[in-house]
Amino acid sequence: MPTTRETLSANGHDAPVLTSSLRQEILTMPKAIYSASGIVINGRRIKSFVFTTDIAIIRNCDADAVFAVYPFTPQAAISNAIISASYIPVFCGCGGAITQGIRSISLAKDSEAQGAMGIVLNAQISNLNLLAVARAVDIPVIITVVREDDDITARIRSGAAILNVASGINTPNIVKKIRDEFPAVPVIASGGPTDESIRVTIEAGANAITYTPPSARRLFSEKMRSYREKAGME
Repeated sequence: MPTTRETLSANGHDAPVLTSSLRQEILTMPKAIYSASGIVINGRRIKSFVFTTDIAIIRNCDADAVFAVYPFTPQAAISNAIISASYIPVFCGCGGAITQGIRSISLAKDSEAQGAMGIVLNAQISNLNLLAVARAVDIPVIITVVREDDDITARIRSGAAILNVASGINTPNIVKKIRDEFPAVPVIASGGPTDESIRVTIEAGANAITYTPPSARRLFSEKMRSYREKAGME
């Protein structure tokens, strides 16, 4: 039976936190993310995106949504498996670099039919292809931004509903530039590995943060080390 174990402070307010005996050690998002405004999509406020396709992590984390983008050509079977296993909204990558044209449109429509909350497109996609995807689905289309000189106006006019800034250490600078020029556009950004880097990105103007979790291998390694210590093996 779930029990109240602690309170979690967010924006000055405390909320009861329920856990169970078997799920006390879920992967938690950095607390700095709670200071973000979030993006409200169809009534649901999203502040944190876990950037993974690992179903075990997706089922055992406290992120608001999943950013399901991976370094292979998108496949409907993969998006369907993630959406089916996840109990939080999923935003599916549908190409933009190697995967373009009709295939990106088809993948976007398939993802929407499977229950995705949004579509993520790579920075290389053309504005014409972006527009075609945006017109084919009734869920937000997110376009990735990696350079300061990207034509944001053209992206928005071509149907991008949300911008996803992913430019390593230069991310906060690009976020600030976008925010200064487009005060109302929703912005997701990669926040980096620390609370401080996340705070800097949010202060620059990001509404939501993508967080890359430790690998399952690292998490399991830490778990096994803990088991050995408890058993007096180390």
